[in-house]
Amino acid sequence: MKKIIAYTILAISTYSTAFAQKDSQAKAILNEVSQKYRSYDVIKTDFTFSLNNQQANIKETQTGTLISRAKTGKYRVTLYSAAAKPEVDKEILSDGKNQWTYLKKDKEVQVSDADKSGDGLNNPAQIFTMYEKGFKYLYTGEQKIAGKVYQNIELTPEDDKKAIFKVKLTIDKVKKQLYSALLFDKNGNRYTYTVRTFTPNVPAPDATFAWDAKGHPGVELVDLR
Repeated sequence: MKKIIAYTILAISTYSTAFAQKDSQAKAILNEVSQKYRSYDVIKTDFTFSLNNQQANIKETQTGTLISRAKTGKYRVTLYSAAAKPEVDKEILSDGKNQWTYLKKDKEVQVSDADKSGDGLNNPAQIFTMYEKGFKYLYTGEQKIAGKVYQNIELTPEDDKKAIFKVKLTIDKVKKQLYSALLFDKNGNRYTYTVRTFTPNVPAPDATFAWDAKGHPGVELVDLR
């Protein structure tokens, strides 16, 4: 009996040590990604966004562009329609204090306080930094995609009441950049962001991150603050 208890304690200890090592490795990788991302003044990325819910038979894909000034919390997200000739479908802009959500088809722009939830669900700009707070993380190994090596990290929220209950990040091992983020929510939805291009230090004046009312005549402003 004593031997069994000893072996059990040893097994638990070994598992705990392995978990701690993986957690430590995940933290080190994420720190490198965060430091590199924040070292740039402005980044521009083209991405693909897909929504998949097998139970509801939903499968949708959109392309988008993100321009972000991470140090100041400013960003501009443009989502395009899935038509043969993509047009602007929706835009999310923030100057760090206010957020504007432009719905082109509805000819409406909604203004609210800047989204600082960090969940990356409603705002693609946050997928690059969502792991910095409110999540536990675990390194789950490497994989090769088209000859490149990627590192996989799984996130789980510290608050189990969050709609998103799991996130899988795929990180380019050499570039130290996020390649994709797969988010799972409690309604069976799977949201995938895949980075297609990543361009640092592009020119972006402050006007890039603020709503231009004069440039959008006839668009109704709805204040949600």
